[in-house]
Amino acid sequence: MSSLKQLFPSTFQFACQFPVRITDINYGGHVGNDRLLVFAHEARMQFLQEYGYSEMELDQTSLMLTKATLEIRKELFFGDQLSIAVQALHFTSKGFDLLYKIEKISDGQSVLAAIVLTTMLCYDYKNKKVALLPDQALQRLSI
Repeated sequence: MSSLKQLFPSTFQFACQFPVRITDINYGGHVGNDRLLVFAHEARMQFLQEYGYSEMELDQTSLMLTKATLEIRKELFFGDQLSIAVQALHFTSKGFDLLYKIEKISDGQSVLAAIVLTTMLCYDYKNKKVALLPDQALQRLSI
């Protein structure tokens, strides 16, 4: 089985930090896999905002998440500090992927905890149809 880690660029174009909250903990006493998608969503919103975008406004179109892949490497617990790096890649005429490197920060050390890959499709919610990726968004996000 191949790993998403092979997609890692030498540097990521964006990173943010936030703690694991008590509401992120499941019955197993750790962060559940569903919460990794919530973490990716928060990081995605901050990433898009950095470029002046949102999921509903990307140069006259919107975005829809159509696929998500997760790799869990380490358990995460309440209070853990996370750093999530985001990189846009695999651009097509109608969308792109976002790669998220989720690390736990402890004693100044970063430990890879999870990797998430989401496929984002450009979508016209008003007309309910797939849209083209705007050239300006492609240029801005494909750094």
